[in-house]
Amino acid sequence: MGRGLWTLEQYLSLTDYSRRLIEFTDGDIEVLPAPTDRHQVLSQVLLLQLFAFVQPRGGTVLFAPLRLRIREGKFREPDLLLVRDADDPRRQNRYWLGADLVVEVVSPDDPERDTIVKRAEYAEAQIPEYWIVNPMDETVTVLALAGEAYVEHGVFRRGDEAGSLLLEGLTLRVDEVFDAG
Repeated sequence: MGRGLWTLEQYLSLTDYSRRLIEFTDGDIEVLPAPTDRHQVLSQVLLLQLFAFVQPRGGTVLFAPLRLRIREGKFREPDLLLVRDADDPRRQNRYWLGADLVVEVVSPDDPERDTIVKRAEYAEAQIPEYWIVNPMDETVTVLALAGEAYVEHGVFRRGDEAGSLLLEGLTLRVDEVFDAG
């Protein structure tokens, strides 16, 4: 990919005044499709359950649009971003410098963006845990960082409870996630 024409400051200014999901890589911007009702319902149920678990323990969860810096010159907008400590210094006002866990709800327009591309990027950013919530096959894949890449902690389906390696004691019933809304 050749270098785009956008500077980091232009990207930040553009996204400061937009409600669209816009991601940035080395001068190139990518405008993502607007989320569907189904996507937002899944994000909401996950947000509420993750927040209910982590908030009493001192952490917090926020939702897109909120920029996450992968590395110098590269930004993504995960559906959900979680830190175990709400005062985590990576939590900056304009964008986060990291997170303990990110969640993506797979978009049908380009499933590989969430399942392959972002898997590699969040590993590059050293995000300890990445959840891929796929409404097309109704799976929740929990990935745990092992060195430079993710390993599958589990692929959870209907009848299962999705569990976190990072957040001990956190479980979500897969049926409840996909039956929401």
